Order: sequence, then structure tokens, then C-alpha cells
Amino acid sequence: MSRTAWFHQTDAQLLADCEVDTYRASGPGGQKRNKTSSAVRIRHRPSRLLVIAEESRSQHENKAKALIRLRHAFMLKLREPISAEELSSFSQREELASARSPAGRIELSRKSPHFWVVVSLILDVLETHLGRVSDAAKAVGISTGHLIDFLESNPKVWEQANQSRQRFGHKPLKMND
Repeated sequence: MSRTAWFHQTDAQLLADCEVDTYRASGPGGQKRNKTSSAVRIRHRPSRLLVIAEESRSQHENKAKALIRLRHAFMLKLREPISAEELSSFSQREELASARSPAGRIELSRKSPHFWVVVSLILDVLETHLGRVSDAAKAVGISTGHLIDFLESNPKVWEQANQSRQRFGHKPLKMND
């Protein structure tokens, strides 16, 4: 299965491919937290991704948060290659076209259900272009500055972009002030 298929699975379908562990989290929260196994660790067997959630005193809430984090991890950490043929028309992909404003910028709220799909595509194109932001921006059909602004919109996206650049021997991007 692809990361997008995993991303769109129901919680029950996704959990069927996971190992779920509960444990006692340490830290603030009083007696209740120290006596109950409310922290949740989920390992997705096919992708080998691991996520945890332990901030709530409710195991149910932590499991829900961990599943959201797992879906985000699929899009952040799993790259899919883009062929030269696909790259030539990449900027016209439906996912990118629907996220584009009339001015041509990619404008999506981080709460939008499409945000993480667009993030995964942009990280894929950045990886395909060996971490070169200007080449990735051209392929997406936006300016280099706008691509950097989009990458900055989420700290985890920014981190993944810089890890990609580092793999190819580039300096990390610096945040705009």
C-alpha cells in the first residue's frame, strides 16, 4: 500500500496493521497519571513508523492523538519517487491545483484535510530535485520564496525539508524572521 492509502484508512483499518502498547507516562498529572497506563505507543508494521502520545490522562484520547500523528508521519517521512514524465506536469496535479490561490500561491490551512497530502507531494519533489529548493519550486509552479514560506508553515515540515537537503549535502534553510 502507499502512504496515501494508509493516510485515508479508517482508524480500525489502520490499527489492524499496528502494534499498540500502553504504558504509564511519567511527569506532571498527579496520582491518576502515575497509576494508570494511559500513554500509547503505536508501531505501524508495514512502514515501521513509531509514534507516541502521552500528554492526556485518557488512554482513549492518547490513542486518537497517536493515530493522527501516525497519519502525519506517513506524509512527512515516507517519500515516493517521481518519474521524469510525472515531473513535467507536476504543477498541474489535482492536489496542487486545488490548493492554489488565484494569485498562484499554495495557500492551505494546516487544519485543511488536504494540507498533509500537499506536504507529501512537495517533499517528494524536493527529494526528487536532490534538495534544491529553486528546482522544486519550479516543478510545483511557485516561486522559491513561496515554497520556503510553505515549508515554514509547520515545524515538522521544515525539519523534513532540511533533513532532505542535508542528505544531499546542502546547508539547512534558515527561517524568515
